[in-house]
Amino acid sequence: MDNKTVEHAMVTTAFELDDYRIVKNLGIARGIIVRSRNIFGSIGAGLQTLVGGNISLFTKLCEKTREDAFDLMLEHAGEMGANAVIGARYDATEITRGVTEVLAYGTAVIVEPKK
Repeated sequence: MDNKTVEHAMVTTAFELDDYRIVKNLGIARGIIVRSRNIFGSIGAGLQTLVGGNISLFTKLCEKTREDAFDLMLEHAGEMGANAVIGARYDATEITRGVTEVLAYGTAVIVEPKK
């Protein structure tokens, strides 16, 4: 396997990329991360809930988890030979209390500039 990954600029939630045409559909690319909260983060977040507002500890954990899942999706797409991902989405499932799976997925494609 090669360490090629799709560039962030070549990912879209749409089903086409402006100024590019899809020449090959390679199938679903995905990145899955399973994370749990640690006890210190849970205590800190619990204290933040007392004050109200944004619970920044959980926000940072969620953002990092989504970023990691997204990066894995880009790696998977690159391993498939893609240079772009269309229809990118996220999904999350609580597996058990405090343990969540985050899935980033999309269609791995090969695109070339429109002429």
